[in-house]
Amino acid sequence: MTAPGSTLMDRGGPAQPLLTVRGLRKHFALRGGGFGRDRAAVRAVDGVDFDVAKGETLAIVGESGCGKSTTARLIARLIEPDGGELLFDGEGVGQFGGLALKDYRRRLQMVFQDSQASLNPRLTVLDAVAYGPQVHGLAREAARERTRALLARVGLPPEVFAQRYPHELSGGQRQRVNIARALAFEPRLLILDEAVAALDKSVQAQVLNLLQELKAEQGLTYLFISHDLQVVHYIADRVLVMYLGQVVETGPVDALYAAPRHPYTRALLAAVPSMDPAHRTERPPLAGDPPDPVNPPAGCRFRDRCPLAFSRCAAEAPLLRIAAPAHAVACHLDAGPP
Repeated sequence: MTAPGSTLMDRGGPAQPLLTVRGLRKHFALRGGGFGRDRAAVRAVDGVDFDVAKGETLAIVGESGCGKSTTARLIARLIEPDGGELLFDGEGVGQFGGLALKDYRRRLQMVFQDSQASLNPRLTVLDAVAYGPQVHGLAREAARERTRALLARVGLPPEVFAQRYPHELSGGQRQRVNIARALAFEPRLLILDEAVAALDKSVQAQVLNLLQELKAEQGLTYLFISHDLQVVHYIADRVLVMYLGQVVETGPVDALYAAPRHPYTRALLAAVPSMDPAHRTERPPLAGDPPDPVNPPAGCRFRDRCPLAFSRCAAEAPLLRIAAPAHAVACHLDAGPP
């Protein structure tokens, strides 16, 4: 089995981001409207910009409904964006440029939270993993040989697991099959959408360690979607915080956890459970629910829940600005005077 870089050319060298996202937008229209009236829409992703460097793990975090999973699906082109630009190693994707979707989807694979729903119950483990490469032109026996090697690498000896069906596996074993299936395409980027959220803590740790090993061995890049900030602290190199469809802060994981600059990021980190009795949370760090994504508030979208909001927050939407080396925040408190 070859590493991804040996079969898919590294066009721009290590300095060029593997993935560049600019102005990504997706609004889901609601039922209703009529003659002379515009249909309301949920602004799930509303102008998102970021880069993913080669070989790094970028984690996207935020409350449920912040747009992180929709962002992942837009990047994987499982749903079509309403606007924006995607570049993969400097090359436009699909409607954005010259990289055909079939080639793009070989270079990018996705692992979902629900390990059982991701697998065909009628296919054995061997057939499920080998199916994709065969569809893309790999000979049947070569695909099966690759599958056996991958199963062994993810801790599922093929002589034991190859002929089993998904219902005969545990949740952790099914997720290892999904990881092997993603790697069967020899991708460069893996999108992991809550990939360990449904596993108990001991199995979760095993899968996370496996992901770290595979990343080092195969030169992989990860986009890691999660609500679990403890898991993110362990696996991520950089963190991107989303709120109501927009990026509010991004930076290196250690710097962001040690000194979060956006009030929303501080609230998320303050809500992480602590095992130290001296650091128990007695009051919820964040009150209220996110505002209506159909009609978000003017200015800063977090202002109605922010204890530090002032008049400028309602009048002007904050831009994402550099606040420290490799650390950016969208907050007027970090932007200086108007």
